[in-house]
Amino acid sequence: MSLAVHADWSVDPGKRWFAAAEGGNGRWRVAAPAPVGEPGAFLAALRRRAGAGAVALGVDFPLGLPRAFVARHGGAGAEDFPGFLRALDPRAPFFSVAGELAEVSPARPFFPARFRPGMGRAGLAAALGLAGPAALARACDRATAERPAGGVLFWTLGANQTGKAALAAWREMLLPALAGPDPPLLWPFAGPFRGLLAPGRVVIAETYPAEALRQIGLRLGGSKRAQAARAALAPGLRAALERRGAAPVPALAAAIADGFGADARGEDRFDCLLGLLSVLGVLAGYRPDVPPPDPWLTRWEGWVLGQTASPRAAGGVADDAETAGTAPAPQIPPPKSPPPQISLVPKPPSMFYFRS
Repeated sequence: MSLAVHADWSVDPGKRWFAAAEGGNGRWRVAAPAPVGEPGAFLAALRRRAGAGAVALGVDFPLGLPRAFVARHGGAGAEDFPGFLRALDPRAPFFSVAGELAEVSPARPFFPARFRPGMGRAGLAAALGLAGPAALARACDRATAERPAGGVLFWTLGANQTGKAALAAWREMLLPALAGPDPPLLWPFAGPFRGLLAPGRVVIAETYPAEALRQIGLRLGGSKRAQAARAALAPGLRAALERRGAAPVPALAAAIADGFGADARGEDRFDCLLGLLSVLGVLAGYRPDVPPPDPWLTRWEGWVLGQTASPRAAGGVADDAETAGTAPAPQIPPPKSPPPQISLVPKPPSMFYFRS
């Protein structure tokens, strides 16, 4: 038996939910969404549930660094993003969100800790030595013809921000797992998604519910925070499950019909099913399990699982408090050497990102 999972993450532990499907070979039984629980124990719990099978896990937080940041400041001695993560010290300033622009540095790039009038991404980009707000985005963060832009990693303000969730997930879940005896593999850095799913292995990929919604051909008729708008998608969600050979348990079928409940966490339960449908679509071969052929994506930036639409040209990244510049981000040459596999041992520490 294999396990396909999507976890919808948040800095708020109460808004971390996951949906899981047990089975394989095109036949799945999908459970109702459940709380993630203790982050440090989450992957071990999934392994136990999968038995000797593989775990295909999608997560709704960034897995990668912007190429402009890496090109400007390097990878702190690592060869790729997984190596960078493995060497991070959870006590380092990297995990402390800066309250003032004067506190921002390559070793403390997340900003701001709280809102103040006039704050914007242009100021953060300048503090990091980048050309402009567009340089804060990875390619997969940019808008496509099918969906709006996602949040950028280092910006931690607003409903669309992903930075604080990434910090929490990296520190509380990924770092302990990567330091363990049987670390998970991170896609796309380790290779094609389906090819990595060997028995007993956990493979983690970045997913994006707004992208997943487009992948299954659905559009919300209102805000995803509205129960009625979620409930209106029930026929489409049931059809998407059926196409993937996935049968919902009665509790999930009831949640779909009900729009995942009237409470504030209903949108999180809705999102984790969307992400799971994306994972199942890739496993079924409906969507590619590799990113576009760009070495930056497989070494540093990462990609959204199943995304096929090309990002719009750089330069159109919206700024929460200022108008983004229209000049395109500078062209950054790709790495000269072939992308290494995740098993590479990182170089010795060169910045205080790293464990002491």
